[in-house]
Amino acid sequence: MALTICSAYLFYLLFLSLLLVASANGYGYGYGAPKPKLESPDPRKEFLPASFRVQGIIYCKSGSKLNPLKGAIARITCLALDKYGYEPAPFSILSRPTDANGYFLTKLSFRLEDGCKITQCKTFLESSPSNTCQFASDVNYGSNGVVLSAYRLVGGQKGTRLYSVGPFVYTSEPKTAPNGY
Repeated sequence: MALTICSAYLFYLLFLSLLLVASANGYGYGYGAPKPKLESPDPRKEFLPASFRVQGIIYCKSGSKLNPLKGAIARITCLALDKYGYEPAPFSILSRPTDANGYFLTKLSFRLEDGCKITQCKTFLESSPSNTCQFASDVNYGSNGVVLSAYRLVGGQKGTRLYSVGPFVYTSEPKTAPNGY
């Protein structure tokens, strides 16, 4: 009896797979079918350049004190579109550690394949060297990421875009949800 049920189940699976192959071929996705037309990225949309800079300040808040955090690191994560409008995997770059004033400046320069465009970048808090300030807060979207939007040109009209973020803040206590969990 078990063999009959198993055989019927296998026949059913085989029938479904043949049905899927037949319907896929009928809708233009099988062997020899014309390739679907892909949309190109919107040429009117403003993309980020292949080279730009991000600057910001990171602080440590312990109790009521707010001090610059030396040695903290920010992460810049970007999305892109290829020439067919597909979005490859996001990629990230870490900033250099902040100086004694909590300041970081990171130059990003990408080698993009023909037709690839950077669509969006976000800056996040990545790490803190401090044992007393190790919890990323969402002040100015430090833990959830702030989208790079406003910039100024450095070095003249054809200069480099400089995006400013933050200030970001690490705290001495973890953030808790409103319901206590």
